[in-house]
Amino acid sequence: MTYHFDERMPRRGTFSEKWDLGRELFGDPDVLPLWVADMDFRCAPAIVEAVTERAKLGIYGYTARPKEYLDAITGWLERRHGWSVDASWLTDTPGVVPALGVAVQVLTEPGDQVILQSPVYNPFYDVIRSNGREVAENPLILDEGRYRMDYGQLESLMQNGAKLLLLCSPHNPGGRVWTRDELERLGELCLKYGVKVVSDEIHGDLVFKEHRHLPFASLSEAHAGITVTCAAPSKTFNIPGLATAYTIIPNVAIRKRFAERIKALAIGSLNYFGPSATIAAYTQSEDWLDAVLDYIRDNRDFAVATLAERLPAAAPVLSEGTYLLWVDCRALGWSKAQMKQTMYKEAKIAFTEGSIYGQNGEGFLRINLACPRSLLQEALERFCAAVTARTT
Repeated sequence: MTYHFDERMPRRGTFSEKWDLGRELFGDPDVLPLWVADMDFRCAPAIVEAVTERAKLGIYGYTARPKEYLDAITGWLERRHGWSVDASWLTDTPGVVPALGVAVQVLTEPGDQVILQSPVYNPFYDVIRSNGREVAENPLILDEGRYRMDYGQLESLMQNGAKLLLLCSPHNPGGRVWTRDELERLGELCLKYGVKVVSDEIHGDLVFKEHRHLPFASLSEAHAGITVTCAAPSKTFNIPGLATAYTIIPNVAIRKRFAERIKALAIGSLNYFGPSATIAAYTQSEDWLDAVLDYIRDNRDFAVATLAERLPAAAPVLSEGTYLLWVDCRALGWSKAQMKQTMYKEAKIAFTEGSIYGQNGEGFLRINLACPRSLLQEALERFCAAVTARTT
């Protein structure tokens, strides 16, 4: 089937967080938004049809957890990632971030240290600090345009008593798809020091062809026993507004505690549209995903080439997965305020300013590549022109 990813969908005036909050967030309703991680592509036809048919029923009541839904998830994980998951390991949540928060509550105590690998998705900081835990940063090392883990510093944090690691795999915003060797070395340290792992794998399906996502818990039975995996079809198939996600917890004791906390917080109900959309996504939309990955990879290459030609001071970190491009702009020597002024006021575009992902994200920008090429081109041209005007 042919998909029309070049089509610019009219999203303003649709209650879109991405498109309708320009004035509130950036001071201008007309900025081009390439920030929050949803796609500007129409969902796969099977998903649109499933949601439409579900809506036509006209009674939007409490929703059960059908076997077809569980089969769709486990079948996808087996087929796409080679991971055999028992349906009993699955627990429903309204999103990956709520699952991260619940896992922090279940696996640590107030005051405990929780490791994250910065620069990293900003809610990682929030779910640690808002739950009364302490952030233990294990900064990633940018080495010749590619991030790697600092295992020595990581081990020192574990030796000092850190109880939990929040793993971002694939990594947001750096775009790394961790290799088996990297994950196994990480796992060895966690097993040695009794550190549990919460693995955010929401971008796990968004990996380019020369790379492969390996679920951390799939590496061995021992790894599975210490891991809560958080996943969803939302990023993969552009359905975050349907608030449907799940965790995979092979360890019976951890799963019981997690499920009890979900029940106590009363956040375990399924979205009315969630099962239908998930089934359609995981059983009928794989060709759409393959096509969108090809398009996003071409967008990545286009953005890298454009920046190399127009703005050599901006050095992209070549993403291996996700639909995000992390760009090193430290050579400009600008403050956060200067970066925002240039984007929002002068270029009238909205990329994400990098300091929200940690101190070592300052001077970087995150660009959402999941948009029509013409939109990406317009945003890059505006940004490059504004930076050139400021520096000449």
